[in-house]
Amino acid sequence: MREIITPGGALEGTVRLPGDKSISHRYGMLAAVAEGVSTIHNYSSGADCHSTLGCVRSLGIEVEIDGRQVKVHGRGIHGWQAPATDLDAGNSGSTIRMISGLLAGQPFTSRLIGDESLSQRPMQRIMGPLTQMGATLTARDGKFPPLEIQGADLQPIDYTLPVASAQVKSCVLLAGLTANGETTVHESATTRDHTEVALREFGVDIETGRGWARVKGPARLEARELTVPGDISSAAFFLVAGAIVPGSKLVLQDVGLNPTRATLIEFLVSTGVDVKILDMRMSNGEPRGDLLVQGSQLKGGLIEKQWAAALIDEIPVLAILGAVSSEGLTVRDASELRIKESDRIETVATNLRKMGVTIETTPDGFYIPGGQTFHSAEVESYHDHRIAMAFAVASLRADGPVAINGSEAASVSFPEFWSTLRGIIS
Repeated sequence: MREIITPGGALEGTVRLPGDKSISHRYGMLAAVAEGVSTIHNYSSGADCHSTLGCVRSLGIEVEIDGRQVKVHGRGIHGWQAPATDLDAGNSGSTIRMISGLLAGQPFTSRLIGDESLSQRPMQRIMGPLTQMGATLTARDGKFPPLEIQGADLQPIDYTLPVASAQVKSCVLLAGLTANGETTVHESATTRDHTEVALREFGVDIETGRGWARVKGPARLEARELTVPGDISSAAFFLVAGAIVPGSKLVLQDVGLNPTRATLIEFLVSTGVDVKILDMRMSNGEPRGDLLVQGSQLKGGLIEKQWAAALIDEIPVLAILGAVSSEGLTVRDASELRIKESDRIETVATNLRKMGVTIETTPDGFYIPGGQTFHSAEVESYHDHRIAMAFAVASLRADGPVAINGSEAASVSFPEFWSTLRGIIS
């Protein structure tokens, strides 16, 4: 598909976001190993999160979907059945990496596959710790999906992440649910803690501290009724859009504001974005609130070290902000960008150059000078949802129409993105 965005005037309106993708994945998986029926409200409409539901269905779990409400009939930590076919994670790295932790402790063999993009994403970071715990894993060329997991009676481990990653941390903690004893994960940089929060909500005995988390297995999870907040990573596109288009005023409703994700708000404020948090509240262990963003005078900034780990998913759209800011944007310590749905350093750079924007790339980031103008152009999504949406935002500051090829990629996390965007363009 191809979307053509013609820039107009100020953006105005109220935006309702899909359920948080990260939280939806976790609720779906944990509900499937809980005892009883869990009801999840505002479950993500994105294809990735429905890949997770498809996988648990293939493991013998009944899942009822009614719009954005999902009911999962959990059968306990050892209630899964050996799948009759391959488990298809689609485009979802979150699905394949996190569910592998739960599969490692099951008494059967399973095989996980994905689409062309996911089949090129390395899995060694989860294969290492799961092998240490006693599972047997094999992969194409020793690292790529298809990923075969022969489950076992797992042994607990004390594991230090070589690279900060919420998905790998979650994988090991989920494997620890079936192990006999305490499994501890240490991280050098703080990553999102949705797994720890969700485990606590499902009644798991979990301890956490600065840079570590510990679960005790075998665990018993209890069914829950939960509501997923709006996705802050999806909010990032509208926060940047509202900030870079003069005169704009947008309200984003019920956005998840977990401290490990709200780093985005802190960074945006540091660059000069006029954003305010309204009506802060707490539900299911996750803070949430409404956000008001207005057209802003932007100075740019630097993303490195812990900022890079915390903002890794938002960097593509922050590159757009950097180009129109006064001082530009420098990104370092973000080599993880090269093994996402696309090599996001190169795909961001290629599209920016097509739009006449200067960018200098490095192995672990890039530098974009400020004060630049976006020109009318034809860009590609590279089958990457965040690239498609980031360049939709860039088109709002272009000097003419921008065509985005492969726009359907947005459906991975935000199927309603294009209609939502058109609804706020004046």
